[in-house]
Amino acid sequence: MKKTILCLLCGVLVASMAMAQSAKSVSILGDSYSTFQGYLQPDTNAVWYWDSPDAQNTDVHHVRETWWHQFIKENGYRLCVNNSFSGATICYSGYKKGGPEFTDYSDRSFITRLKNLGNPDLIFVFGGTNDSWAGSPIGKYQYGNWTRQDLFSFRPAMACLLEKMIDYYPNVEIVFLLNDELRDEIDESVKTICVHYGIKCIELEKIDKINGHPSVKGMKQISDQIKKHLGVSE
Repeated sequence: MKKTILCLLCGVLVASMAMAQSAKSVSILGDSYSTFQGYLQPDTNAVWYWDSPDAQNTDVHHVRETWWHQFIKENGYRLCVNNSFSGATICYSGYKKGGPEFTDYSDRSFITRLKNLGNPDLIFVFGGTNDSWAGSPIGKYQYGNWTRQDLFSFRPAMACLLEKMIDYYPNVEIVFLLNDELRDEIDESVKTICVHYGIKCIELEKIDKINGHPSVKGMKQISDQIKKHLGVSE
């Protein structure tokens, strides 16, 4: 009898492990909107959302309230890598510091971090917000032969990012999340370049925010809009 029970328990354990291993995994390449203290790789990335937040900055105080955790949990995925960095731009041009020159953000740019996403089945790229806020140069549409200097402008950098991701993650679904309330040039550029590379672009709408960042309500809106566009459970 004891052997039978033990065998049944072992069978349940093996089945549970098999189900966990078979669940599709999600990685995130993002900025502050996708951060949360203790859940980033590498853990040296700058964070916006903390487990003990300043109430004036946000009402998000638990990882379960983030858009990505909600999406993953509610749809049977598992988290692979969240490589998000608060303040990061897609291009190499960051915010200005008291002068006309842009700060070099190449150390944290999306292009620099794209190879550090593990081995996922689905990748969400959630960026462009800081490029818009920083007023980063737009540049021209350019789909190859990029120099380092080219990547200080948004359009060449955006194209470089997607092309490198497609090559580095073959057979992985890549989805770009486009924030609302960005500069028109950023919106147009993202959509045009996503079409060029055949990357699905989800345009977010009317996201509730505190200090420019998604609130608890806004996080749920993001998760719900992604589910709607991807045709997964509501």
